[in-house]
Amino acid sequence: MRCPFCKSTNSRVVDSREADEGQAIRRRRSCTDCGRRFTTVETAVLAVLKRSGVTEPFSRDKVILGVRSACQGRDVDEDALHLLAQQVEDTVRASGAAEIPSHEIGLAILGPLRDLDEVAYLRFASVYRSFTSAEDFEKEIETLRKHRAADARHPAHS
Repeated sequence: MRCPFCKSTNSRVVDSREADEGQAIRRRRSCTDCGRRFTTVETAVLAVLKRSGVTEPFSRDKVILGVRSACQGRDVDEDALHLLAQQVEDTVRASGAAEIPSHEIGLAILGPLRDLDEVAYLRFASVYRSFTSAEDFEKEIETLRKHRAADARHPAHS
């Protein structure tokens, strides 16, 4: 780690603490050359394996972008989108894998999106699951109805 003041690579860790609800570590460092202190934040990189075989870092912003288009014209605010992206990240990080296939990200989006807005869910699911007919929509709507009925019987599980 380079000192931001003198650019030396010699520093020592003075203090370490969890940050971002345990998703990162905040380290207070002291430069052994100039003596000044600075803070670094370390996070574990979660890589997304794309269908093409390329990997890229997980991005909440990309989740929000994809879901925002499904929510276009719906009464869904930005805070709800950010919360959904956080839920998706928490879900994929909980798998314990350092690299996650992109289709797993899509699966992790479906549950929270269904609970957020059913129309946006249908739009997203139709693209994600490559609906090809009205019957595909009918089946998904029937699944939504069953889910809604189950939630009505067991509200603590929603």
